[in-house]
Amino acid sequence: MTEKYININNLSVSEKLFKFINQEALPGTNINSKNFWQGFDKYAHELAPKNKKLIDERRKIQLEIDRWHLLNKDKEFKIENYKSFLKKIGYIKREGPSFKIKTKNLDVEISKIPGPQLVVPINNSRYALNAVNARFQSLYDSLYGTDIIQSEESASERYDPERGLEVIKFSKKFLDDHFPLSGASWREINKIYINDDQLILKTYKKNSILKNKNKFIGYRGAKESPEAIILKNNNLHVEIIINPNAFSAKSDAAGISDIIVEAAVTTICDHEDSVASVDASDKVIGYRNWLGLMKGNLTTQFEKKGKSLLRKLNPDRKFILKNGKLSKLHGRALLLNRNNGHLMTNPAILLQDGSEIPEGIMDAFITTLCSLHDLKIKKNSRTGSIMIVKPKQHGPDECAFTDLIFNKVEQVMNLPKYTIKCGIMDEERRTSLNLKECIRKLEHRVFFINTGFLDRTGDEIHTSMESGPMIKKGDMKKSEWIKSYEKNNVEVGLECGFSGIAQIGKGMFPEPDNMLKMINEKISHLNAGANCAWVPSPTAAALHAIHYHQVDIFKKHDEIKKNKKINFNNLLKIPITKRPNWSINEIREEIANSAQSILGYVVRWIDQGIGCSKVPDINGINLMEDRATLRISSQLIANWLYHGICSRKQVLEIMKKMAKVVDQQNKDDPNYQTMFPNYDKSIAFKTACELVFQGKDQPSGYTEPLLHLNRLIKKN
Repeated sequence: MTEKYININNLSVSEKLFKFINQEALPGTNINSKNFWQGFDKYAHELAPKNKKLIDERRKIQLEIDRWHLLNKDKEFKIENYKSFLKKIGYIKREGPSFKIKTKNLDVEISKIPGPQLVVPINNSRYALNAVNARFQSLYDSLYGTDIIQSEESASERYDPERGLEVIKFSKKFLDDHFPLSGASWREINKIYINDDQLILKTYKKNSILKNKNKFIGYRGAKESPEAIILKNNNLHVEIIINPNAFSAKSDAAGISDIIVEAAVTTICDHEDSVASVDASDKVIGYRNWLGLMKGNLTTQFEKKGKSLLRKLNPDRKFILKNGKLSKLHGRALLLNRNNGHLMTNPAILLQDGSEIPEGIMDAFITTLCSLHDLKIKKNSRTGSIMIVKPKQHGPDECAFTDLIFNKVEQVMNLPKYTIKCGIMDEERRTSLNLKECIRKLEHRVFFINTGFLDRTGDEIHTSMESGPMIKKGDMKKSEWIKSYEKNNVEVGLECGFSGIAQIGKGMFPEPDNMLKMINEKISHLNAGANCAWVPSPTAAALHAIHYHQVDIFKKHDEIKKNKKINFNNLLKIPITKRPNWSINEIREEIANSAQSILGYVVRWIDQGIGCSKVPDINGINLMEDRATLRISSQLIANWLYHGICSRKQVLEIMKKMAKVVDQQNKDDPNYQTMFPNYDKSIAFKTACELVFQGKDQPSGYTEPLLHLNRLIKKN
């Protein structure tokens, strides 16, 4: 499949991408086509060499660290000596004076409303619309269809009255916990109405009111028989839907048919780890979906249970304030855009010397161009900001480069400086150790920092590859460095003035089918100080929203500020085991677990171009996987191979065995291509093996170079 290019100034642009920009993205933006391409051409050629220099610096630093470990492998490891070395080579930067971020024009969803955050692959329009529309979700539906409700019969097509009653019981307790009544329980209410501006809740014996009447915001319908009651707690809205004729209200004396919770407050539309975009065709799909979201006209038609359905963006939710004035709630999640990092290039555009354009530079220009449409209508950001999450930055110099990219984009788009805001993903070791200085480089733009166990661990393994064999993946979560990393991210964010201005986030709950486990565990993210945390689905967003009613994040921030700070040296504790005493079975089990995870993800990435999906683990538990999962698994096996914990022959044998398991797990997928028995002919199997056997030599342990190369081979 030969790509057709159009020469424009010094750029060679894929015909597909060129037409998309000229015919779809530019019209309606007040940006002249000639000016856009001239500016893009000028700054792409100005920025690309700087980009390459930063990637070369990564390699140079890694070689220095490898050399230090080799020279000191027979000596006692002393953190102070190691830290002095890292400072000497510029890996750890000198920390400057205290400061507060200066970001302006952030929406309330970022600054004032703590809540769940969805991440969705932008190349799938249906998933993207589901995520955008997950701002308000049915608590009844979210409970009924998950394992939170325990009954003899699990959720099925046939309605189970027992499960329905348990849903109502759970929901009434939620209301009692967060919207308590004076002298009554929500279970006792048989009528709801409004008298003047007061919410009246009637039982068979008496009338009751909210203990905190300020939590009543407004209603829909008539005062004497409202259709919905709007409440608010911790800045999150809850709608009580009243419809006595509805099937779901038959067992409710008050006629409550549903409870709608404000769920996905923000959604990251992802052009990076959760998509498989390797060429112009793939990139245009993602850009076009983002453009549709920014114009507000994205739709998708699909078939479900034999019916043709049309999905589009939800409207705002209109209601009447208790003082009688009309008002509305924003009906969609605030959309953030995750661009690619600095490493990868893409053949969609070629530079003057024939080299591919750095993908992060291309993303910045084109996603911002698409976002200009929203700056006119302000259906997404009502404050006129463009929010780009920037992943995989290594330290302050790379953050400064991101600021430079955004400056150049703003110049070409005639935007005021700092219109583009930046989310910093704290997922690389050099960023963790220099987080304060990374934030300083983007102090006028930063709206978000977060932690990510998978990528951060992958970088930890790769950076310290020469230091020794790493501990098991499961033990990583209990290790000193990861605990310090999680705490450091919050502490630095609060020190830099994030509370009430910017988001401090935590990572993904990976088990979309285990919502009871999530509801029991994920509140820990809030107690750690996160005002947003990632969830794998709209249903998970609705259920995780309950946690934000339980914890006042801004009070929690005040508590954390008083706590003792972490010991910086704990961030430098390398998670190796000097004398592993694992049995042969333990080693095989750990390798098999990682190998199955690698193959289950890679086979869909390479063969079907699916960048994020539910992948069954070795025990059949569905896990949400993207490239971060792949990075940690491949780096761990690569580390164990390098240090002789296992052999190449042993790993290959396990990979072939796990390929059969993955084939069996995907037997019902009509598009699936088996790996067994023709392993040599399976590009997916070959890629999975390369990720492991060449893992030590991959830049920062990233999986993208091998995935992109082999996906292109598969497509062609």
